Amino acid sequence: MADDLRFTSRARALLVLHAGPGFIIPNAWDAGSARILEQVGFPAIATTSAGIAWACGVPDGNALDPDTMFERVAEIVAAVGVPVSADLEAGYGDSPAEVGRTVARAAGMGIAGANIEDAQDGRLFGIEEAVERLIAARAAAPTGTFVLNARTDTYFGGVAGDPFEETVERARRYVSAGADCIFVPGVNDEETIRRLADAIPAPLNIVAGLAANVIPAHTLFGLGVSRVSVGGGLARAALSLVERAGRELKESGTLGFLDGALGYAEMQRRFGA
Repeated sequence: MADDLRFTSRARALLVLHAGPGFIIPNAWDAGSARILEQVGFPAIATTSAGIAWACGVPDGNALDPDTMFERVAEIVAAVGVPVSADLEAGYGDSPAEVGRTVARAAGMGIAGANIEDAQDGRLFGIEEAVERLIAARAAAPTGTFVLNARTDTYFGGVAGDPFEETVERARRYVSAGADCIFVPGVNDEETIRRLADAIPAPLNIVAGLAANVIPAHTLFGLGVSRVSVGGGLARAALSLVERAGRELKESGTLGFLDGALGYAEMQRRFGA
């Protein structure tokens, strides 16, 4: 019972953030990165399916089985005291019932919320199918106990007409189905983002650092965005550093990559030693 109350309070705390002036939710890929981000002072943490997949040595895009993904996310939830929103891709199921079971599993593990995508294997679900999947997700975790962030991949292709109009239509239907927030990745220009924020009747999540979108968070908040995430951006930065360090070691044997790195004692303190 105590765990249930704690988990519910985390979900409510995450939901409240969406009603504020805007917040950044960074994406962790393991327990260590989550601990560091919590200590920096972020009020909530998201996971990145891409970063978790890369850390396991496989590519993003459903290459990692759901059980392994849930194991990694559970480690992140256990490592921090702030709410955690999980990247659950398309819900790990072909049917709405399977999506519902995925969300129920996530909520039961103390995950405060999740992204559910409306595309799988590069195919955008029809709007009715996507709505049914979200209805099942909402039924599995009622409003106030789990923050449902409905992601639409309309700006990644697969839309016959105007992606803006399709996005707004889907967003409105997803909100009616129970979504607390709408996530629209792939939008890179400020005017479109402003129009989306005005037209969508729910908090808008934009991912910064994806493709050509390098718009700073404070600018996004000024455009009406409520939630800014970075997807696999932090994981890409960390793994890129590993590659550069490895090349330096192999090619010159020098240790320039350690410039600015925390010392051993400082890193130990980050983890409670």
